[in-house]
Amino acid sequence: MKQLMTGNEALARGAYEAGVHFAAAYPGTPSTEIMENLALYENIYTEWSVNEKVALEAAAGASLAGARSMASMKHVGLNVAADPLFTFAYMGVGGGCVIVSADEPGQHSSQNEQDNRNYAQAAKIPMFEPSNSQECIDMVREAFDVSEQFNTPVLIRVTTRVCHSKSLVRLQEPGKSKIRPYIKDARAHVSVPANARIWRKNVEDRMEKLSCYSETCSANKIIDPEHHKTGVITSGICYHHAREVFGDGAAYLKLGFTNPLPETLIWEFCLNKDTIYVIEENDPYIENTVRKLGFQCSGKDVFPHFGEMTPDVIRSALFPEQMPDKTISDPSVITREPTLCAGCPHRGFFYTLSKKKNIMVSGDIGCYTLACSEPYNAMDTCICMGSSFSAGHGTQKVFDMEKSTMKVVAVLGDSTFFHSGINSLINSIYNRSAVVHVILDNRITAMTGHQQNPGTGYTIKGDPADQINIEKVVRALGVQHVRTIDPNQLQEVSDTLDEYLQLDEPSVIITRWPCALKKFSKEDLQEFPDLFKAKCIVDEKQCMGCKACLKCGCPALSFNETEKKVRVSLNDCVGCNVCGQICPAGAIKKEGPVHD
Repeated sequence: MKQLMTGNEALARGAYEAGVHFAAAYPGTPSTEIMENLALYENIYTEWSVNEKVALEAAAGASLAGARSMASMKHVGLNVAADPLFTFAYMGVGGGCVIVSADEPGQHSSQNEQDNRNYAQAAKIPMFEPSNSQECIDMVREAFDVSEQFNTPVLIRVTTRVCHSKSLVRLQEPGKSKIRPYIKDARAHVSVPANARIWRKNVEDRMEKLSCYSETCSANKIIDPEHHKTGVITSGICYHHAREVFGDGAAYLKLGFTNPLPETLIWEFCLNKDTIYVIEENDPYIENTVRKLGFQCSGKDVFPHFGEMTPDVIRSALFPEQMPDKTISDPSVITREPTLCAGCPHRGFFYTLSKKKNIMVSGDIGCYTLACSEPYNAMDTCICMGSSFSAGHGTQKVFDMEKSTMKVVAVLGDSTFFHSGINSLINSIYNRSAVVHVILDNRITAMTGHQQNPGTGYTIKGDPADQINIEKVVRALGVQHVRTIDPNQLQEVSDTLDEYLQLDEPSVIITRWPCALKKFSKEDLQEFPDLFKAKCIVDEKQCMGCKACLKCGCPALSFNETEKKVRVSLNDCVGCNVCGQICPAGAIKKEGPVHD
């Protein structure tokens, strides 16, 4: 049977067909849908782990217990999981273990575009790179076999275009994969130096065997219909992009198993070529091997070092004279900056925060990162997941050294708090940091598409789970100044910030209100009984046209230049009434039940 699938759906299907038993992940674009689709298969245990390190450690534990396991994450997530990755690579597996890294050339939703093929080389583990949905299925199945055959975790590296594009796939029935008997063996599973020194030699022996496998692996193949003198060496989605440019006018070495690279196959392909192009995104990973083998090639000296290697990018690098003049802009195209949604609970908080003077705002990864831009300009730094508290702590200590009156407000979301922010908060508490720590609890992992987390009360499969109370956790850590507030009540937000900014010890503010786009749980409706039952309306007689309300940045608001009046889109408004609290004329009122 054939079916149209995205790469992420196909990766999940491949794991299902390979008989995976255990799968863990932390959501992150472009990898999120892998675990969401795996969770649809009833006989597979799936979970949202609190972060990528925990996900890989859980998958490693399941593997050592004899089960086929999988961990998936976006590229920066593998940085978080790097610690267990390198040791697990030494240790080897019980049941097969596959790790999926979804890289993002072009940085569509990421803070960098690192090339995680380098992790496979550094950790000395085998790696597959599928170029379409069918290969996602095939290579996941093959990866589990390779994992068990060579006693190693296997990395599958995909990119955004593979994850999110669709193509036809052939479905097969799942294989019968039994959980292997657990063998209690401390010398094989306890990573102390005496054991690890033995494993280290095994890794090198394994890489030699994998080098032989790479030369004959069906994922690596020469496509040379007419024995062209022009050769293109590529992998992943770049193969399809290159094929669109060169068509049948070149020979191709398509690499799908890319660590270790098949050096003999590369040498044979290059031997009779007059011109060799190496087309790959980000680092010169393949190019370095081609040059090491003694062949001249055109790689990063011709093609960009960063961004996606789309057909237009390849054409513009090789045939710039054929490209249209892009300096001529289209005046009919209006750009739209990213913005927080109408009714977003972060909006009232950041509007209020933007009014505070003499503060530095340490930010984090989430929807709320948009507070760095207009109209709030209320975020000064953002490094990585969970960094806001720890980076803010470092900044505050320097302010204290300099006897500066500047204070740090550090913000992160609920899911980020569980991910790694809790560790940063512990550090602040231990080192008595005067940072005002703010946890923006919108009751869901919003930015990546509303995944559950330990604070929502549900698992990935929708089963009830213990709901971790953030305020109780913070108090248990020893914070004396803790307050949970409604971020839509601007005076409450302002008063709490003013009070806590005067403190010289750790404090925590928790803003608690559901994401406006969330599918509300029964717990949400019980805690917030008047949730979004009202709309805001404008009394045009009272509206002065001062535009003060527009400074809250709500997309439900617009200004009629002819009438010099503000309008509210009732299709977008959810009645948070932030705009009504800002209006100096009292022209905006809620119509319907009002939340106390």
